[in-house]
Amino acid sequence: MPPRPTLRPGGRSARVQAAVHQATRELIEQHGREALTVPLIAARAGVTPSTIYRRWGDLAELMADVSVARMRPEGEPADTGSFRGDLLAWAEQFHEEMSSEVGQAMLRDVVASAGRGEAAGSCQCAQFTAGVVSVLVQRGAARGEAVPTVEDVMDRLVAPIIYRLLFGMVPASAQQVAQWAGACADAASAERRSRSR
Repeated sequence: MPPRPTLRPGGRSARVQAAVHQATRELIEQHGREALTVPLIAARAGVTPSTIYRRWGDLAELMADVSVARMRPEGEPADTGSFRGDLLAWAEQFHEEMSSEVGQAMLRDVVASAGRGEAAGSCQCAQFTAGVVSVLVQRGAARGEAVPTVEDVMDRLVAPIIYRLLFGMVPASAQQVAQWAGACADAASAERRSRSR
């Protein structure tokens, strides 16, 4: 029996995903999220509803996948010349994006699908965010700066931003985000000083 062919990067599967994602985004803009149905998206994308059900399972999984794709970083975070500056610039941008109406809707989609299907969107989003933070930490370390661990930044900065958005508390203010970012940098500096004694 010959081996099963593997999916070609950029092949039909990628084209279907791109068409369905684009159709979903366009329909959200035109009709709002509440009006979306799998048949409506399929018709716009030029695929059958069964194609969407086979690949995503249901509308919630599709919405989560579209949201995860939008959360994927598009490039390197800004390099301001210092870890503290880089972290603050990134934190401000992250906070603005996640606090926007679109950002909050994306978060809800991802959380709504958590634990369903293979997408594990919430884990992917955390990995994307940790990946960006890792770039900041590695860049600072290469400069010889005191830097926190990626986990510290996720716990001290990212977690309170997301928690406040998801659980209905008053969203974090820009001032709070700046304080949390500064506290991450300060804690790393304090730890370095204590180790050098």
